[in-house]
Amino acid sequence: MTDNSQLKSKIDPLAYEVTQHATTEKPFSGKYDNFDQPGIYVDVISGEPLFSSLDKYDSGCGWPAFTKPLTKLQEHHDHSWGMQRIEVRSPQADSHLGHVFNDGPVSSGGLRYCINSAALKFIPLDQLTTAGYGAYTKLFKK
Repeated sequence: MTDNSQLKSKIDPLAYEVTQHATTEKPFSGKYDNFDQPGIYVDVISGEPLFSSLDKYDSGCGWPAFTKPLTKLQEHHDHSWGMQRIEVRSPQADSHLGHVFNDGPVSSGGLRYCINSAALKFIPLDQLTTAGYGAYTKLFKK
């Protein structure tokens, strides 16, 4: 992992606060909340693949919502703000991503991964190979 000054120069201030200090962007303010393009979402810090657009849905919660991750995420009990939640973090960079809830679509497993846009970087389907994520193109083949 890079030191704080390198990391701060690599990402914007909101991404830094979200991923490193577990803050939350304002609801309905993130660039990927109302966003529907084919591709994958990766950790803004490490670039590790996290979610596919195929598993994204409009939950109406104000943040991008997914039914499942591409890789197993770290989970931690979060008792902040007087709530009982499960925080999710990226496995390699340990970036705070958001939370997982059990109120997602039952037909897709019943989970809702409520994720901060600021913690993500989107890689469009037509750029997966050139960006080094070519293995993920198979997800989009019917």
